[in-house]
Parts: sequence; structure tokens; C-alpha cells
Amino acid sequence: MAKLVIKQKKSVIGSKPSHRQTIRRLGLKRINDEAVHDDNPVIRGMIHLVKHLIEVKEND
Repeated sequence: MAKLVIKQKKSVIGSKPSHRQTIRRLGLKRINDEAVHDDNPVIRGMIHLVKHLIEVKEND
């Protein structure tokens, strides 16, 4: 299964509370933090919600 490397690129200050919670649930705490997750529909949905705050790369 492919892995996704998710990196926080922008601050959550001023974001909606649901976006802040999603960032935390992805395992990100501050700008430039990275987290590795399996590629599945749940993670893809979370990524779609906060795509303006993060950067995603595929890691084989």
C-alpha cells in the first residue's frame, strides 16, 4: 500500500475549528511538521478538507 507524506505549510491561526482539529488528527502540530499515513479514503477526505494548509507527496 502506498504511503502519503503530509507536510503542514501554513498556520492554522484564523482557520475554522474543524480545520484545526483535522490538522491535529493528521498528526501535525506546527508549520513544517510531517506525518506519514497509509493512502486510504479516510485520509484522502481529511487531506481534501485542509488542502490549502498542507502539501502532500507520495512515498513508495
